[in-house]
Amino acid sequence: MSLSPYKLLTFDVYGTLVDWESGIIAALAPSLSKSPSPTNNPTRSQILHAYHDLERAQQTKTPSMLYCDVLATIHAPLCEKLNLPPPSASESRAFGESIGNWPAFPDTVGALQRLKKKYRLVVLSNVDRESFAKTNAGSLEGFEFDAVITAQDVGSYKPDLANFEFMLGAVKERFGVERGEVLQTAQSQFHDHHPAQKVGIRSVWIERPGAIMGNLEENVFDWRFETLGGMADAVEAEGEAE
Repeated sequence: MSLSPYKLLTFDVYGTLVDWESGIIAALAPSLSKSPSPTNNPTRSQILHAYHDLERAQQTKTPSMLYCDVLATIHAPLCEKLNLPPPSASESRAFGESIGNWPAFPDTVGALQRLKKKYRLVVLSNVDRESFAKTNAGSLEGFEFDAVITAQDVGSYKPDLANFEFMLGAVKERFGVERGEVLQTAQSQFHDHHPAQKVGIRSVWIERPGAIMGNLEENVFDWRFETLGGMADAVEAEGEAE
């Protein structure tokens, strides 16, 4: 199949463009440093699995809660689950506010610049507007997307199908792009690929090496690349062959 006929890419940001797993580990460092048994601290895998479980449960319970508040809310339960000392309220707020400091993957900005020559680029993220704005001004180097849609705009979190239908309505109204002209571009099978398939959107799996959160036993996708840069390479190669 060719990538060329599509007109618009919708991106999950955190996990695909931004290394949220490393960002979360870094944000938890103050709590890890207070561990009563630092030589027996939880592994990266244990931390991220615990985080993902708590995040998913909180988002299901409070779908209209801002993402930064979701993080602040689950910080204490996360520490408890990992046998770390209880955090202070200010430490939990800092954990929630860490989103804007999470690093972009090294290939992200360059790949976005290359892909923008071919497609409209739209954010479909589970964060809130303010947190994304901090990320965009920070590690995404002010990259200009054609549109930004967050969970705050929709009132629910992916994998809720409402987020995808909201996006489809928005891009049709704003750009005249139909469902069959959209490619969901993401790492997470749980948040993005499975629901995209359910609403009839083809998808590109950016399977970041070593990624833990959002993985499922069954993988669904139409294209797969290890990096966004790899996808940009393939798009450019198709263009040269035409």
